[in-house]
Amino acid sequence: MVVRALANTSHPVLVQIVPTRYCNLSCAYCNEYDKVSQPVPLDEMFRRIDALGRLGTAMVGISGGEPLTHPDLDAIIRRIRKTGAIAGMITNGFLLSPERILSLNEAGLDHMQISIDNLDPDEVSKKSLKTLDKRLEMLAEYAEFHVNINSVVGGGIRNPNDALAIGKRALELGFESTIGIIHDGDGQLKPLTEEEARVFHTMTNRKKTNYAQFDHFQEAIVQGKPNKWRCRAGSRYLYVCEDGLVHYCSQQRGFPAIPVAEYTCEDVKREFLTGKSCSPHCTIGCVHRISYIDHWRAPQDRMISPGRQDLVQIQNQAAGSRR
Repeated sequence: MVVRALANTSHPVLVQIVPTRYCNLSCAYCNEYDKVSQPVPLDEMFRRIDALGRLGTAMVGISGGEPLTHPDLDAIIRRIRKTGAIAGMITNGFLLSPERILSLNEAGLDHMQISIDNLDPDEVSKKSLKTLDKRLEMLAEYAEFHVNINSVVGGGIRNPNDALAIGKRALELGFESTIGIIHDGDGQLKPLTEEEARVFHTMTNRKKTNYAQFDHFQEAIVQGKPNKWRCRAGSRYLYVCEDGLVHYCSQQRGFPAIPVAEYTCEDVKREFLTGKSCSPHCTIGCVHRISYIDHWRAPQDRMISPGRQDLVQIQNQAAGSRR
């Protein structure tokens, strides 16, 4: 995937797509769910996935809401694989069972990430090792796909040392273990306390096992410093919401807000060269990791300030690119 991305900049590398906004949990720091939305109909999900295939998307990550609440999730995974893309999923893991894991194997899921926030459930998050450990054991026994357990610090997590125990347990079960910093409601920087920073460094100083640990993006966040980078959201990374609109990311909805079925290679090229004013204080690690592929080339010669008057400007640019 990385080699192909280095060779050609005109296609998305990673797209996160939302098949349902509904979630069975209510984590205090999350603004990406509700309790009333119906799942996106399967035929519409197929149309959106096929549109991503036409753009040459390399990897599609299914997020939410909680993807496992969608009744046709296996068919969605199969459709992603049919386009030639890698199929991943972010889940809270609560709905996993041996039978469900086996069906995900059969559907062709490549990768699963579960974020575990604490050892015991509290008012901030129910995604605890105590409630999920049996399901992790099921994954270790039955899953044929790659599993990453992501522990977190920041964002109101009561005891940052919980991340160390969660990481240790993940490694014991043979999973990959990473750590993330929880952003605020706008996806922006929130410096870590001294204790949170110590835990973060203890985790990241272990043997590096994946591409996600090869950059210094989160290190700047730990220190409360801005990052200087070229955000390629809207180009190399897309976020497709439950309404089928392309956004820069989950925290910057409304830009460019174009239906994915209408998104073109010209849109991808335009956004590749468009800087985003929110990027210095962004904490959306997946966007940065994908953008990092192109950090060395193509300076961005135009700037957008999401949430401001530039909304009209970017919509006009997008409309012009399709005339």
